[in-house]
Amino acid sequence: MATLVTEQGIVHYEAHGRGRPVLLLHGWLGSWALWHNTILELGKEFRTYALDFWGFGESGDQGMDFSVDNFVVLVNQFVDRLGIPNAPLVGHSMGGTVSLGTAIQQPEKVVKVIVIGSPIQGTSLSLLLKLASFDGWLSLSRRLPMVFTVFMRGLRLFMGGYAHLLAHDGRALGKMMDADLANLSGNTFFESIGTLRKTDLSPRMGEIKMPVLGIYGARDLIVNPNQSKVLKATTPHSKVAWFEQSGHFPMLDEPTRFHSTVRDFLNNG
Repeated sequence: MATLVTEQGIVHYEAHGRGRPVLLLHGWLGSWALWHNTILELGKEFRTYALDFWGFGESGDQGMDFSVDNFVVLVNQFVDRLGIPNAPLVGHSMGGTVSLGTAIQQPEKVVKVIVIGSPIQGTSLSLLLKLASFDGWLSLSRRLPMVFTVFMRGLRLFMGGYAHLLAHDGRALGKMMDADLANLSGNTFFESIGTLRKTDLSPRMGEIKMPVLGIYGARDLIVNPNQSKVLKATTPHSKVAWFEQSGHFPMLDEPTRFHSTVRDFLNNG
């Protein structure tokens, strides 16, 4: 386990391997743990970094801004502190949205982008995530902490009984998500999803000139997989890998193909 002090707080990250740097960015409610197997695979030929966004995983709630835009700032500060001039960004779900935002705002820092089940338009989120993103929840949870407690209880019950709807190995996903949920605060939970739902990168996607790959699962119940069409329409030079047997977590559902696809794009893109 390693930590890095940035201007806004401490960032936890894991690193493995040697070679060219690659950054792995997790999604909403997640942490670096999602990338455990990916770190080991890519670490065979890359110096692979998996960080926890502020408020998630081991980075914790440090009382700052948990917006998608501020996570772009985090990525910029992270590479600067480590002396990484530029690197490919690989982002899952919200992490992919952050990767695209970084490519738009700091193109000199980004070599390539891979997004996995990521919303380009926040309106593509599932109905349940849109419900969680309601503007009033954040202020209400600050006045009545029980609101967040109720959300967490419901999420844990869902993951305990229905995680198999989100990934083939529902037990593994449920166990990982339960650990990640235990680290969340109401501020992190509601502010991050609220800003993600309001995000719409489509007007600026044409500014992205570096290679882009979108990996989308046909069975995704979290983000509408038709975001792959938005990616192609707004960034014509991008590539799309369609995973017929996957949902929102292709790295769990089809790990061999997933890692082969990522590695090939990083090497050849």
